[in-house]
Amino acid sequence: MYSTMQDVPLLVSRLLRHGSTVHGDSPVVTWTGDGARRRSYGETGARCAQLAHALRDELRIQDGDRVATLMWNNAEHLEAYFAVPSMGAVLHTLNLRLPPEQLAWVVNHAADRVVLVNGTLLPLLAPLLPKLGSVEHVVVVGQGDTSVLDGCRPAVHDYEELLADRPTEYPWPHLPETTAAALCYTSGTTGDPKGVVYSHRSIYLHSLHVNTVEAMALSSADLAVPVVPMFHVNAWGLPHAAFLGGVGLLMPDRFLQPGPLADMIEAERPTYAAAVPTIWQGLLGELAARPRDISSLRRVTIGGSACPPSLMREFQERHGVTVEHAWGMTETSPLGSYAHPPRGLTGEEAWPYRVSQGRFPASVEPRLIGPDGTEQPWDGVGTGELEVRGPWIAGAYYGGPDAGPDRPADRFSPDGWLRTGDVGTITADGYLTITDRAKDVIKSGGEWISSVELENHLMAHPGVAEAAVVAVPDEVWGERPLAAVVLTPQDTAAAAGTGTTDRGPAGSTEPGALRSFLAERVPRWQLPERWTTIDEVPKTSVGKFDKKLLRARHAAGELDVVTLDRYDD
Repeated sequence: MYSTMQDVPLLVSRLLRHGSTVHGDSPVVTWTGDGARRRSYGETGARCAQLAHALRDELRIQDGDRVATLMWNNAEHLEAYFAVPSMGAVLHTLNLRLPPEQLAWVVNHAADRVVLVNGTLLPLLAPLLPKLGSVEHVVVVGQGDTSVLDGCRPAVHDYEELLADRPTEYPWPHLPETTAAALCYTSGTTGDPKGVVYSHRSIYLHSLHVNTVEAMALSSADLAVPVVPMFHVNAWGLPHAAFLGGVGLLMPDRFLQPGPLADMIEAERPTYAAAVPTIWQGLLGELAARPRDISSLRRVTIGGSACPPSLMREFQERHGVTVEHAWGMTETSPLGSYAHPPRGLTGEEAWPYRVSQGRFPASVEPRLIGPDGTEQPWDGVGTGELEVRGPWIAGAYYGGPDAGPDRPADRFSPDGWLRTGDVGTITADGYLTITDRAKDVIKSGGEWISSVELENHLMAHPGVAEAAVVAVPDEVWGERPLAAVVLTPQDTAAAAGTGTTDRGPAGSTEPGALRSFLAERVPRWQLPERWTTIDEVPKTSVGKFDKKLLRARHAAGELDVVTLDRYDD
């Protein structure tokens, strides 16, 4: 028996039409550092049509061709987000923080024909152009020194000149909803980056979820700040979800440092924002040093890596901002789970749920696979590697759907589930807690130590700004934790004997004192013997702690490590 429902494809162009008509007066604000540029959704829709005409008629972009963006979060990037997939081409967002050799690799692997680039990023692109064999056109967006492109092989165009006088309507094609819409590569921390291709259907369904009360719960009453880069997993789905719900967008462009962000929030009064923990950690420090009025900001979503509970409490207590925890990855579009406490729980009763990675929506099916290959129970105790499947979960990497190099066995199970590489537990009512990355968990004497748990406790110490814990070889136990801490400026001075701190006595951040602080919070056998103080925890291109680099620095003898006597059990 067949249904009587219409078979209407779920397309990005439907989101574009809806947002630019029903919500045509919703704002798109791009911060300039000392002010803002403003457009409406209606104006954005018209410019999307002009961009599509330019790409099709002038640059001869055909269905399925890849159009790359090397851009900050701004109004023009938003236009590419909708115009490129809606016309039948594929948007490829380039991670501008990748090493140059990896950036060139992903452009060639994707076979990008066009690169849209902000003028301020031309010094990054220009040296790569001789290595980019597929690129035929470079479109410069905004001001920049175009002389660096003199003599380059691709044709060079000005974005505004390309759009000028073109029609403000476009016959968006009726595509199969499984057609490729966008391409994003993982950050490539192990081996070459891997490409994930999102379909129109997956983007549409993911957008529906983003705006539900189980996730970000955004509406046309909100002004949202996607601090998370638009090259990072579709800015966590915010641009598409915004057009679905008429959510105003405030784009920070290249002004991502704590000071400019604080100025922007005070001036433009957003209600919601999303970014990785390091951004919010920096903003807290900035607001402590130079207070601003951020009272308009009610909620922020933190994802990308585990958020220290101390950071969540500080935002709530100092600024009245509710921090909401989410989990996901490039391969999950990215929202996989979102942390809202169960109905009726508030205050401290809700806290264990808020600091978890949250509940899974109906469209994301999880399971935990233990070290012996068996599925673990949902009891909040059984630990295993998280595997997921669903309509916005990747089933392969770009290059082919079959098992082999494009569907590696270490990332996809034989029955098609995505192996996330995250280790954790799930409660009976579906709340996920990530205890570590599989590659970062510390295997000490046959037991597992969660590096994330140790880091979160250390960052709750008032003298510690950042902390990363990695496994290092140990002759007796196989592996033991090495704690690398970044002290707050006051405590750095106090530790050096050049100042005092109101956070505690000068010796409170010495390794022995920090270990005593930890001893009140974790079993004694988990306490690190090895400690080092560093200026900054190295970060990946998307702001996560780069523990691989820390382990390499330790192996090369580059860290000044203090070894304490082991606690007696």
